[in-house]
Amino acid sequence: MQQIIYGVLGSTGFLGCHLMKCLEFSEQAAVGGSRGLGVDARSVDSLTSWISDNKITHIINLAAECGGIGLNQTNSAELWLSTTLITSAVLEAARLTKISKLCLIGTVCSYARDCPVPFNENQLMNYGKPESTNAAYGVAKLNGLFGLQAYCKQYNMNGIFLLPVNLYGPGDNFDPKSSHAIPAIIRKFQDAKDRGENKVVLWGSGNASREFLYVEDCARAITMAVKSYNHTDPVNIGAGFEITINDLAILISKMIGFDGDIYWDHTKPDGQPRRSLDTNRALREFKFYAETPFEIGLERTIKWWNDNK
Repeated sequence: MQQIIYGVLGSTGFLGCHLMKCLEFSEQAAVGGSRGLGVDARSVDSLTSWISDNKITHIINLAAECGGIGLNQTNSAELWLSTTLITSAVLEAARLTKISKLCLIGTVCSYARDCPVPFNENQLMNYGKPESTNAAYGVAKLNGLFGLQAYCKQYNMNGIFLLPVNLYGPGDNFDPKSSHAIPAIIRKFQDAKDRGENKVVLWGSGNASREFLYVEDCARAITMAVKSYNHTDPVNIGAGFEITINDLAILISKMIGFDGDIYWDHTKPDGQPRRSLDTNRALREFKFYAETPFEIGLERTIKWWNDNK
């Protein structure tokens, strides 16, 4: 039997670090990814050399430049270009090296702004454009799905496409300029508590809803899918619930012990009005479901930030 060797592009990123730990517990060998080995994920030549030199059989592409609403608004062209170049190079390198399997990671941002909740994979193109604050990134990621399906059909490749919802957990990005909702809110409340301040200002109205998946659950889902799922139909990866940003803020403030006031800056965007995934396909196809209770995941994330800030 051929030895399976995973090549993880983006292995030192937030999700990548957790995925590498997951793969280490598998029976197959695993190698590090793009940053760790000096690979340029935008270059077909660099990728083909990396794949050949390490005898990689399975590629998981996590390499991406991404962030919250703020980063998407200020760097939308850069995010679109980077995502497009990486996806194109990975697909072509996978074809040239005849790898056994390719896993591309998409984004929940690809769903249309007004897509009915919960988002079903069959609705990806049925309800118009993605929400404007992250449309460029969402469309670039969605383009990867069509590219994967085209390559698999024309070149008889084996590829899968996974659509994770918003992730959170230890090791997340807490930079105020680029962080997503949970780390941004945790940092604001923790900083306010540490400085003895009695109010925190958060973006938007607080009325938008989101679904959040603990990063270790997502890493486990990817590992399960790569081992047993073999179709190009996209698969949602989520926790199957939604919470308003206002309720999220109240929950985090209580967990941190901040007892001041919360103000909402209505000049800042809410983003997509609602966001929650239909996760039945993942459960049906490779028996994945999220195991980490939300409050436990938040506790671990808050602790990590306080231990590492």
